[in-house]
Amino acid sequence: MTAVAQEITYESTSKFARVREDLTLHYHEAGVGNDTTIVLLHGGGPGASGWSNFAANIPVLAQRFHVLCVDQPGFGKSDKPTRHPQYFVHSSSALNDLLDHLGIEKVHLLGNSLGGGTAVRFALDYPKRANRLVLMGPGGLSINLFAPDPTEGVKNLGNFAAPPGPSKEKLAAFLKVMVYDQSIITEELLDQRYEQASTPESVAAMKAMGKSFAGADFEKGMLWREAYRLRQRVLLIWGREDRVNPIDGALVALKTIPRAQLHVFGQCGHWAQVEKADEFNRLTAAFLTEGS
Repeated sequence: MTAVAQEITYESTSKFARVREDLTLHYHEAGVGNDTTIVLLHGGGPGASGWSNFAANIPVLAQRFHVLCVDQPGFGKSDKPTRHPQYFVHSSSALNDLLDHLGIEKVHLLGNSLGGGTAVRFALDYPKRANRLVLMGPGGLSINLFAPDPTEGVKNLGNFAAPPGPSKEKLAAFLKVMVYDQSIITEELLDQRYEQASTPESVAAMKAMGKSFAGADFEKGMLWREAYRLRQRVLLIWGREDRVNPIDGALVALKTIPRAQLHVFGQCGHWAQVEKADEFNRLTAAFLTEGS
C-alpha cells in the first residue's frame, strides 16, 4: 500500500483514542496507507510530548512508514493518572491497548530517553508485537559505568517540581542540559514547554512517575538486567555529549543485547532526533528497511 497524501501539521495529525475506561491517549498519525507501522515514544522531561520531540522526524518517516507518535500517559494531551504501576509497565501496557484499539498487530518502536525505556519494556512484555527498536539514550537500559549518578540532567529534572515549585528558570536549566547546540533552546520553546509542564495535572503526573521508579515493582524499571532477553534487532543511538544518560551507559546494553549496534553522534546531546535530524532520519529509515 502507498501512503495517502497528507499535510503533516500538529492539527492535521492529532487524534485521541479511549483505550480503557480510565485512560484516553492522544497521538499523531501520519503515513496512513503505508504497510509498516512505527511508534514514536518521547522523553520524560517537563512539557514533553510526541510532537515536541519528533516534529522534525514525522514528515520524513511518514514517507515510508505508518507513523504513530504517542503522548505517553501523563504527558501532552493524554490523560494524566497518578495511580499506576512502575512507569514503563504503565506506558507500555497503554501502548498495547492502543494497538488493540487500532487493530495493529506488530510495530517498530523508536524511543527517546523515557520513551526508550517504554519501548524496551514493551518488547520484553509483548515480544510478538515488537519488531525492530531504535533507542536514543534509553532510560532504564542505560546504566552508567563511569559517570556519576544522578547525572546533571537527572538532577535538573528532579529539581523542576521541587519546592517552591516549577519555574521557567528551572525549565531552562533542564533543557539546556539536553542539547549540545544551545541555540535550540529558544524563548518560544521555553514558553511552549512551560505552559504544558506547569499545570497542576502535569506536575502531579510527573511526581507520580518519579515515585513509580521506587515503588514495590521498581525492578521492572531496571531494564539493563533483562536486556539479554531482547531478540529484536536494536539500534542504539547516543549523543557523545549526552549529559542525561552519558555514553558509557550504552556499554552494558551493547554487550548484552544479542542483535545490537551502536551509533554515536559527535557534538550532540540527549536529543539526537532534534540536533541531528537529517542524519537521524536517514539512519533510522535505513535500519528499519534493510534486510534481516
